Amino acid sequence: MAVPSRMNFVECNGAGAPEVLQLAQGEVPQPARGEVLIRVEAAGVNRPDVLQRLGRYPVPPDASPIIGLEVAGEIVALGPETQGWKLGEKVCALTNGGGYAEYCPAPMGQVLPWPKGYDAVRAAALPETFPLTVWSAIVAILALVTLLLPMVA
Repeated sequence: MAVPSRMNFVECNGAGAPEVLQLAQGEVPQPARGEVLIRVEAAGVNRPDVLQRLGRYPVPPDASPIIGLEVAGEIVALGPETQGWKLGEKVCALTNGGGYAEYCPAPMGQVLPWPKGYDAVRAAALPETFPLTVWSAIVAILALVTLLLPMVA
């Protein structure tokens, strides 16, 4: 499948209620070094997305101005030096913004295989909630316990 040069995305025109979200068109982003480009089938909606729409969560300087941190879809392009992923693979990802669009880049380390038995909506809701956020917290807590346990024993 050829990647078009333009895409639809949801634009946030100011801060406020959901009515500030409007359909817009723009250039399809190109994946940077170590990124994949995903043709989005579904995007998750989470608290940071809502806070960004309300104007209470500033967009980090290196992130996309388009709302959306979680997506599920198919890899359609690979950036330079991207390893471990192939064109056509079905994935879900925690992005650096840009998920409310037809195409969204994601760092390869924030991409997960699409879980078997999941539809697009469930796959898109997964990345921030469990594997990348909860798992990171569990690993950090275990590392802390491992450091502190000898001091208490």
